[in-house]
Amino acid sequence: MLSRATTNQGTSSAPELIAEWPLPPSATLGSAVRVKGIERELRARLPWALRKHPKVEIGRIAIQMPEGEVDAFEAASAIISETLKDIEDLPVLPREAEDILTILARERHKWLKDGRLRSVGTRTVKMRGRSKAVTFHVFHPRHIEDVLDRDLPTLWREQDAQEVAENRRRGAGKAALTRAGKGKGAKRTGKEEGPASKLEGWDVFEEEGLLR
Repeated sequence: MLSRATTNQGTSSAPELIAEWPLPPSATLGSAVRVKGIERELRARLPWALRKHPKVEIGRIAIQMPEGEVDAFEAASAIISETLKDIEDLPVLPREAEDILTILARERHKWLKDGRLRSVGTRTVKMRGRSKAVTFHVFHPRHIEDVLDRDLPTLWREQDAQEVAENRRRGAGKAALTRAGKGKGAKRTGKEEGPASKLEGWDVFEEEGLLR
């Protein structure tokens, strides 16, 4: 962490306290959405009055406060430093996973349901503007990183396309068998409900009395 007090000479601004920390790529996984998520997490761990101060960007976390707030500055810095100890293991939220892997929400739901995306638990939050809390699955960043490195979404999409094609083929085959069965049934019904047909030469056969 880099910490220092600076004076803005030539301006009316008061001196400020500034601290910066490096943010490793393994924490953000190249996602701007993930960066914002980390910023929200940091602010949520700070006292309400200090939540506006941390700024998270690709590669760094910074905090800037007036020089007169030394105690608050030190407290906020300590919380940020403690959070950074396990920042690389901070669970990945659904929107973050979609951004990192460049996938759609429906793909995330499908792959989560069939076990290809592995959840590490759920989180429940009260969303602003909603009367009810929302519960969603979260993911371990190393799992998401592995999926990304192996380009598994591309493979999974190919597997899904093959499955859809196979299901369509089977559906078409069943439909053809059903139509064929209905056609045969209609023919049998026609024979049963229609007038009895006579065999050729039946009249002669009856006249000879061969059935008496």
